[in-house]
Amino acid sequence: MQATAVEQQLWQSREWINLLHYYPDRMAESGYLSHVDDQHFFNATNGVNNPRAEMLATLAAFYRVDVDGNDHPICRFPARLRWLSEHIAIDPATLPKVACADYAEWRGIVQAEQVTLIFPTYHLNSPSSMFGHTLLRLDRSAGENDSKWLSFAVNFGANANAAENSMLYAVRGLTGGYPGIFIVTPYYNKIREYNRIEKRDIWEYRLNLTPAEVERMVVHLWELKEVNFDYYFFDENCSFRLLELLEVARPGLELTDEFGITAIPIDTVKSIEAAGLIEDTVFRASQVTELQLLLEQLSPDEQRYFEQLVTNTSVVKAAGFIALDDSRQQKIIDAAYRYQRYQQLTKVRDDALAKRSHTLLGLLNKYPTDDTPLPIVVPVQPEKGHHSRQVAIGAGERDDQTYQTLSMKMAFHSLEDNGHGFLRGAHINMASLALRANNETDKIKLQRLDVIDIFSLTPRSRFFSPLSWRVYTGLERQMTDGVDRLTSHVTAGAGVAYKLFDDGVFYALGTGRVELNRGFSDKRLKPAVGAATGLLWHFGSMTSRVELAGEKFSNGKYRSRLLWRHNIPLARNHAVHLSVTGENHSADRFVDTTLSYRYHF
Repeated sequence: MQATAVEQQLWQSREWINLLHYYPDRMAESGYLSHVDDQHFFNATNGVNNPRAEMLATLAAFYRVDVDGNDHPICRFPARLRWLSEHIAIDPATLPKVACADYAEWRGIVQAEQVTLIFPTYHLNSPSSMFGHTLLRLDRSAGENDSKWLSFAVNFGANANAAENSMLYAVRGLTGGYPGIFIVTPYYNKIREYNRIEKRDIWEYRLNLTPAEVERMVVHLWELKEVNFDYYFFDENCSFRLLELLEVARPGLELTDEFGITAIPIDTVKSIEAAGLIEDTVFRASQVTELQLLLEQLSPDEQRYFEQLVTNTSVVKAAGFIALDDSRQQKIIDAAYRYQRYQQLTKVRDDALAKRSHTLLGLLNKYPTDDTPLPIVVPVQPEKGHHSRQVAIGAGERDDQTYQTLSMKMAFHSLEDNGHGFLRGAHINMASLALRANNETDKIKLQRLDVIDIFSLTPRSRFFSPLSWRVYTGLERQMTDGVDRLTSHVTAGAGVAYKLFDDGVFYALGTGRVELNRGFSDKRLKPAVGAATGLLWHFGSMTSRVELAGEKFSNGKYRSRLLWRHNIPLARNHAVHLSVTGENHSADRFVDTTLSYRYHF
């Protein structure tokens, strides 16, 4: 059998490469290296970087008699055995008689005929989820009426302590400080995590995999049980690993080839769509989305009853409440019950809160069941939004000096970008670089380098009080005593945002900044405190933002600026952007205007 494998050079087949998670590596003698960082996954001592040696060792391992039961390679690697049996005449009668009790039990539980890709939307308050997330759902059958709560979720993530500091998690996730593992868990656990606790809407994409392809994936999942992979937040992440699974399921797919630098979750959804894998799409609103919609349907008087009912269930006995139609009473009680449930998810268990919630449920059950669905407005599908990377060219003027600009960013979305498919008020940019060429001096300078730039504007209301915040750090030019200097900084702020009208959000933040500027007299780090207030306005496909901001440093230096950003989309991935900024840096005052063309790719 080994001779046959050598003669046919089977280890070079795409299916074998996929099963062992190899990728091209010029440094390896064989030209391949596996993403798996776990010797337990290999039968050959050099299997991690030698597909040929691993195939020959795997064939030999199937005939081992020094191990038995669940630890035998026949039990550990059923997908490899199945594939090799299809290409080499392996007589089952010649294999050792091994009882794979654990695998048999697992397969009895995890059964699937259909696979659905799940995309929980962006969650800015979690560093691990600010770009969204993807996982797979294994459905027992293709029947529309089957309960998805009985399905299993396939999730890949960093094997980290849940209580670990968020900033430490982000740093270690960027630098490969965690192993990554696959977990197969009941789907209702993920529904609770994403849709309820984290308050994230969910998109479901039913894939057109055949039952045989699904079976191939499920069998391979067993081989990945408790196996450590490399994990990197930007590329070898949750989404990249799921693409590898789909390549195992359907040989011939080449989904991972385009993700050599980054694998942003929504980009992998676009890749799956481009491959023709998506059969149907379903939007699942989060618990908070449904609650907000329900509250909007209440009149001002009904909202007052709702507020009272949340803290005092005896309000249902008030004459004014009794005078309402039963259908309106039911909506008020339903809203109060949902709000209580929402509070229970975000607080430590409160016995009084739980008791009121139980009472509200009892009151609600006295009314006929209302099966009328909430009129949820389904947003633009996230995969229909602009692509994640951006390059821009432009021209501008500052203090009667003209210049050209060239900029690019690796990811992902700015407040003023085309908002179709994105959360309004979400601004997430990583690795943004801007160069400027001065026409008078013929010099090219680094104007800005943002390592990370996150801005979250979440409007508050009578019933919800989210925090709006911003953090960004990197290098940027600041005028100091008449000299345009490149400074390094960390800037952060927090505050509030409110909806002024349907498409407009006003915000106000208190800010803090630490800056290293050679123009400061002692050339040391200086802290500053400040504020920023502005208006973000969407009208049609265009977006405008006006902001007034400033800060004062501990050495007495101060800055203030008034900026206007206006974005005009020309197409999904094309836009014209206007930026006008008036700045006052102690004794230095100027206006900077830039008009640029932006292309997302």
